[in-house]
Amino acid sequence: MVLKKKKKEIQVDAFSLDCQQLEKLQGFSKAEEQNLASLLLHCAQLSNGIQQIQCIKQIMPLVKAMDQNSACDPMLKACLEILGETYFSLNMKNPLKKVLASSLNGLPEWFMTLAVQSFVCCLREELKTTDVYLYRKVLDNLASCMEDFNLGRASITNLFEEVLQFLQKALLDIQEENRSNNGNRIVQTRLMHDLLMAIKVAMMLVQKLQENIQGSLWKSHESFVWQSMCNLLKSSSDFLMDETLLQTVQTTSGLAFILFTKAMYEPAEELPSLVSDLLCGSRKLAGMPAWFVNNCGALCTEQLSDSVLLFLCHGALAMLDWKSGSMGENGEKLLLDIASVLLSLSSELKESSMATSLSRILAIWTNSALAALIPDSPNLKVKLNGNSEVVGKLLEYVYTHWEHPLDAVRHQSKLIFRNLLQIHRTIIAASDEKSDPFFARLTRRLLSLEWHVKGKYASLACLVECLGTENILQLDRSIPVQILNVMNDQSLAPYASDLLETMFTNHKVQFTSGSQKSTWIDQWHDVWVSPLLQILCEGNHDQTTYIIDYYLPKLLRCSPDSLSYMIRILQASADANLGSWSTRGALGALMACLRTARAHGHLELSNIMSRGLVSTESIKQGLVHQHNQVCIDALGLLCETHRSTEIVSVEEMQLILFFITYNLNSQSPSVRQQICSLLRKLFCRIRESSQVLYKWEQNKTKQELFEDSPKRNPLGILQKYQDFLSSLCDRLFEALFPGSSHPTRFSALSILGSVAEIFSVQKGQEQVFRLDQEINSARVRTLIQCFASTFEEVKVLAFELLMKLRDVVFSLQDSESLDLLFQAAMDLSTSTKPYDCVTASYLLNFLAYHEDLQHICLGKWIKHNPQMNEDTSVGTVEKNILAVIKLLLVNVEEEIFQAKKSLLQAAASFPMYGRVHCINGALQQLPLK
Repeated sequence: MVLKKKKKEIQVDAFSLDCQQLEKLQGFSKAEEQNLASLLLHCAQLSNGIQQIQCIKQIMPLVKAMDQNSACDPMLKACLEILGETYFSLNMKNPLKKVLASSLNGLPEWFMTLAVQSFVCCLREELKTTDVYLYRKVLDNLASCMEDFNLGRASITNLFEEVLQFLQKALLDIQEENRSNNGNRIVQTRLMHDLLMAIKVAMMLVQKLQENIQGSLWKSHESFVWQSMCNLLKSSSDFLMDETLLQTVQTTSGLAFILFTKAMYEPAEELPSLVSDLLCGSRKLAGMPAWFVNNCGALCTEQLSDSVLLFLCHGALAMLDWKSGSMGENGEKLLLDIASVLLSLSSELKESSMATSLSRILAIWTNSALAALIPDSPNLKVKLNGNSEVVGKLLEYVYTHWEHPLDAVRHQSKLIFRNLLQIHRTIIAASDEKSDPFFARLTRRLLSLEWHVKGKYASLACLVECLGTENILQLDRSIPVQILNVMNDQSLAPYASDLLETMFTNHKVQFTSGSQKSTWIDQWHDVWVSPLLQILCEGNHDQTTYIIDYYLPKLLRCSPDSLSYMIRILQASADANLGSWSTRGALGALMACLRTARAHGHLELSNIMSRGLVSTESIKQGLVHQHNQVCIDALGLLCETHRSTEIVSVEEMQLILFFITYNLNSQSPSVRQQICSLLRKLFCRIRESSQVLYKWEQNKTKQELFEDSPKRNPLGILQKYQDFLSSLCDRLFEALFPGSSHPTRFSALSILGSVAEIFSVQKGQEQVFRLDQEINSARVRTLIQCFASTFEEVKVLAFELLMKLRDVVFSLQDSESLDLLFQAAMDLSTSTKPYDCVTASYLLNFLAYHEDLQHICLGKWIKHNPQMNEDTSVGTVEKNILAVIKLLLVNVEEEIFQAKKSLLQAAASFPMYGRVHCINGALQQLPLK
């Protein structure tokens, strides 16, 4: 069944204006027509953020309708000022902020100057903030202005120096405040995130406005912009070296350091050499610019820690341009130096977060290396081909980490391996991959590993994507069978099925793109389907279960047409290979394939039965097979479908009744649970499809009366549903005869409970079936007799079913029957057998819902307490329970008195035990305050 996901309501905080702003808008508003001021005034008076969004979207059409002369209109100036103030007052996450920015992006060009002036005034006020704990709001506003907002970006460009000054001050103030709050974890965490945001905003400023500032940056090393950039560079260097900061702050500082250096360093061709010197620790201060040494002295002179080296490598890989070898030989050397540093760190960084970062950065390195490869870089090709030292070490890293405990590390290891294959493939572009020694050696190594090595599967899948399945199979045709044999281990089954899916999908692509387009399917079936069918017939339970769960759905998704081949092969051998209690046989394999195909939408059961591909007799044989799972698969074939409203056919209903006849007495608890679960799906399908049928009946047209479809006679199908469910309930109640086994009772009561629940009357819906209409006094007695079962779960199921049907059940009970039941419960409560007392408890709990119970208790209670007053302030159930408890307590008092006369009587034989048990059961039903 497909469940509809409830849409989450979007909450938008509405903005409001102060009195001065409202008065200003009211002064410009016109009652007779809507202008910009009246629209903003109306928008501000709305209390719903969603409505305000709709209102803001109406601003631009009004503004665009104004002519160019309106640029001098005081009303427009006032409105733009209020819009600017509103924009900067909104929280960054408020959708209103993005909607307002999007609307203002459509501002006509002749109003831009006036709008920029308004926004510049607002931004200037923001930049005057001095409270360190309010910096975050300013930083968020700066980030928003640079994020696809023309007006915001123009405002920052106009105030570029003030923004730079604010960012310098914010970085220093937040760092100082963090130091002064040492030990206060909550405050420090907040400050760390503010610091992280400040670094990100500084990076955005340099990246997005670089073309606007490049000229002023190089005018003089004494200029304000240059000095500000030096200060930002120094701060990023300090943060990078500060091990007390959060790892995310250090990582981002590494990015910022490379970005700022790249913006300031000349000549740009020497930048890779500078970064190489820092990473390799050569400390050639003589070749470094004085301004760089002055601002980043610690990086140039001190021994860098492993984490600093890691973040520097990340910064270089992320911030430098590696495409098409644009940095020349220096860039190639830096790329190899970074690989050397990262590989040396792999043996040092063991902490989980650092190990994850390292694996991610190594994957980024392989992407950068792939981007840097160009035809005329022979040196890099030699250094990065599959036989090189660097690639060899990276492969060792993959082998070491492909079974790492962290998912992220395993995933990155797979990416590294895939990229290494692509790098080598790019380098040998003109050569034949099949005969390449590196690929041949790598394939042999992977195939030689044991199949319990989980990392082998992902790596082989990458190799298949690179070389093609056929090239792998030429080395060993038994690979598919080997992988299928591994799938008796559930921990390996997902890995094995993923590899198989990659292989057979790639193999199909190879075949369909080749010259043998007409005959490929037979070869494909021989490799991928035939071994599957053989194992399904003869494999052990675990292996076949995991193959059906993990592998079969993927195979059918890749080639739905293969189902007909499976049916043909299995049908041909079904009579000769029926299977046993331990193996499915061909019949069991057929049921499994059909069930999986139907559940995933690859099969119409009525279609294959009408065409004679699968006979009713075959399904019947499956429904009574001695192998439990074959029975379940055959039942699943009838009950499971990918469409929750698919109509249940007459053949399916007949087969379900046939199944019920022979399988209620299953001795396996798990099988009983599966039967109940599958039948529940069938009942849900009947309910959902019946609602569709009722709608068809209501909307039926004359044309549909002559069509050969379910729409022709929906009432006929509904009647068949009623007959089926009625027959099913007849068989279930018949199975509850006195002396029936516990498994039979459990199954029958569970299924009846599902029927009662699923077909309960719901407001505004017609139900195709109601169980209460099938209830008579004999069936009520049958259910009550289930309380006598020695199995607690049978008592529970019977009690729950009676509670679901209590209105009709009590209407069938006269006062004489009620009195007899009550007396039986009281008699059972005196029993020395514990299960009799439990039975009494369930009986009394059931009777507590009957209105006449209190009168029976009243007659017995008056004998002991003629002064009893009836409490009219409580409901019927509470009155009944209180009456029962009082009566039981009186009996307990009498029994205690009698027990005193015979102290030698064993305590365990006190009838009082049963009374106390019943009192406890009754109290559990009473909502005591």
